[in-house]
Parts: sequence; structure tokens; C-alpha cells
Amino acid sequence: MATTRRTIRVLMLPWLAHGHICPLLELAKKLSQRNFHIFLCSSPVNLSSIKIPLEYCSTIEPVELHVPPLPDLPPRYHTTRGLPPHLMSTLRMAFDMAGPNLSVIIDDCKPDLVIFDYLLRWAPEVARSRGIPAVGFSTGAAGMNSYIFHFIKRPDDEYPFKELSLKDYWIAKYRNQMKQAPTYCMGATEKIVRCNDQSAGLIFMKGIRELEGKYIDYLRDLSGKKVVLVGPLVEEPVQEDGNHIIEWLDQKERSSTIFISFGTEYFLTEKEREEIAFGLELSNVNFIWVVKFSVVENIKLEEALPEGFLERVRDRGLVIEGWAPQTRVLAHPSVGGFVSHCGWSSVMESMKFGVPIIAMPMHLDQPFNARLVEDFGVGLEVMRNESGKLEREEIAEVIKAVVVEEGGEGVRKKVKEVSVGIRNKGDEEIDEVEDALVKLCVV
Repeated sequence: MATTRRTIRVLMLPWLAHGHICPLLELAKKLSQRNFHIFLCSSPVNLSSIKIPLEYCSTIEPVELHVPPLPDLPPRYHTTRGLPPHLMSTLRMAFDMAGPNLSVIIDDCKPDLVIFDYLLRWAPEVARSRGIPAVGFSTGAAGMNSYIFHFIKRPDDEYPFKELSLKDYWIAKYRNQMKQAPTYCMGATEKIVRCNDQSAGLIFMKGIRELEGKYIDYLRDLSGKKVVLVGPLVEEPVQEDGNHIIEWLDQKERSSTIFISFGTEYFLTEKEREEIAFGLELSNVNFIWVVKFSVVENIKLEEALPEGFLERVRDRGLVIEGWAPQTRVLAHPSVGGFVSHCGWSSVMESMKFGVPIIAMPMHLDQPFNARLVEDFGVGLEVMRNESGKLEREEIAEVIKAVVVEEGGEGVRKKVKEVSVGIRNKGDEEIDEVEDALVKLCVV
């Protein structure tokens, strides 16, 4: 006679970014359907911005983490959403100061296990002090992670995957960042490796093997840990009536429109906005463009764009300030391309919904992700000039190549095939995640 397994209590601790919290929330939803009780821990301002569906309210419990306020960083800034770039290092420092508060949370929640974001070096240390296993969770691509681990573990060897080689302007940019903030840059990579070392025998990673199989295997060899994939972890689109963006899309032909968004943490410069705007005009393709400003910028949308732009594109363009329901938009049949910064969550969303990517990376891991997207055949990258600047003609050409021209048929076909594969797999990866967690908790 089969016995019922007791409920496993899991505390999830993401970094204070939308692109880190949402994947863990999606994982929480899947695990909560399999006799797990999840404590999702973050700052109050982040918890207030996420919606836990009613059907999960008894199994997913939000838990507030007190992040110490600093002179330049009041509680409303305890999130990367809209945070001015110059305050990002301050936010990391404040979050590191929250480590002792995790001990109190663990004592109150009494979890069997902690799943911690790879950027939080102190989380596994606190869990271990309470005798609780902790597993690292990476929201980034295996390609980027293997690149970091390679140059730390095997600095004298050439990285074996040349398709991820960066253009000279990206290499120059990273070197310049190292010169400006060497301690911070080295500290970030050191945190990733140290978190890996403290993870309990395995690491969880968002992604799909069909896209990153060879990088996953190489990362396993470098890290000495089993890499357990959790799937794309993409939120299902929320159907709602009366959304003017969706109503606007309903009037457009199938696959005729592109969606442009650069995530929650990057704010375009005036020159970048100008080149993108004129590139959209030159492409002559329908578009929805989400334009974001940091919380300290006092800019009107009309003033942020080239003079007369909104009037000239009013019949085929919709410019939204701040936010749009990204998964709902990408799932719409009228959308035929995604101009993306190539944050890993956005890449996963685009592939799940079968939307080809016009890759326009801006910083961090995005240039590596863009190379992977193009190598896998699900998108094309907008190349910059020798100075690393975007040019409107190149933007327009890549948009037309991906969305309209016959030469882009291979990309469009490939991403549709990948989408079908993702959907057919269902929650296959979650079976392995559940098995790994049960074994760690010795239930």
C-alpha cells in the first residue's frame, strides 16, 4: 500500500529583480501542485508587485525580508525595477546586509530546504548554520555560466565554444567596466562560483537541453555539480478584457507586428531611443514599443522621442510608457518578432511562444545570450558599428529580415519548431526537480 509523502517546506530567496523573482514564482506554482509548501521571500516592494493566483494562495506564502534602508536607498527602492543604474551597487550592498534577517525567517518558517539565487553568497551560509540544505538557482543561461566558470577554473585554456565569441566592442566595454570597478566585477564572478561550491550537490538552472545541451554538460564538468534543468519557467498569459494593447493588436494581420522591450533594468539613452525610433520608421513594420525611464527621471514620452515621430507612426505604431503584459503580447497571433535585449527570461518567453528574436543586447549577460540565439537559429542580432553604437539602417534591415523577407523564413520556422517542442514536453523537467528535492530532504 502506497504511503503519502509529507509536505516538503521550501524557502525560495531570489535576487531583488523582476527577472529573478518571476521564474522562482513559476517554479513555486509547479512544485506547490506536488505536495510542496513554498515560502517566497523578498522585499515588501517586490512582493507587492507580484500576484499569486488564488488557487496557489494556500501553498505559496509570501514572506517579507527586511532590507536595511540606506540614505540613498529607502524601502521603495528595494527593487531593481526602475532603479537608477548608479544605485545598483548600493542595492546589492543593502541586500547583503539583510543576511542576518534570514536566520529569523528560517526559524519562523522552519523550511526543509532553501533554494537561493546564485548572486546571494550569504544565503547558503545561513541555511547551513541552521542545518538545512541549500540549492543554488541560476536564472542565467548555461552558456554564460560555463563561460564564467571556464575563465575562473581554466584561465590558461581557450574557451571551447567559439560561437559565443563576442565582438570587439563588447570585449572593450567589459574591459572598461573592469577598469572602472574591478572589485565589483571580480566580486560578482566570485559570488557565482562560491555559491556553486556551497550548493548541495546540484544546481537548478532555467533553460532547455535542446538549446544548451553542450554548455550544460561543460558546466557540469567545470562546477562538479549535477545541473538540473527546471524548464523555461514562463508565466502563462493572463486573458483579460478591455486591454487597449491587445485590442490594438487584434486589428493587425497575423505575424505583422513586432514587440520592442528592453526589460525592467535597462534605460535607453537619448541616442539609442533616436536610432531605434528611426529604425522602426525605416522598417515600415507595425510595432509596439515599451519605453521605460528610471524613477528619478522626469521625462515626458513625447519629449524623449524624435520630433514628430509619434505623429508619423500613429497608424502602425503603439508606444507604451513603463509596462506592457509581455507574455500576453508575445502569445498574440499578430506578433511576428521581438526586438529584445536578450535577458534570459525574455529569450525563454519568445521561444515558448514561437516569436523570432531581433537581438539587441545592452549589457551584462545579454551579448552572450544574443550569440546563442543566433547560433541556435531562432533570431538575428543587430550588429553595432565599430564604436559599439546602434545604427538605424542596421536596425531596420534586421527587423525586415526576421519578420518580412524570404531570407528570414528559416528563423521563423525554427522558432516555431522549438515552441512546439517546449509545449509537448510539458512539465517533464519538474519531475527531475521534485525527485532531487525529495532526496535532499531525506523524506
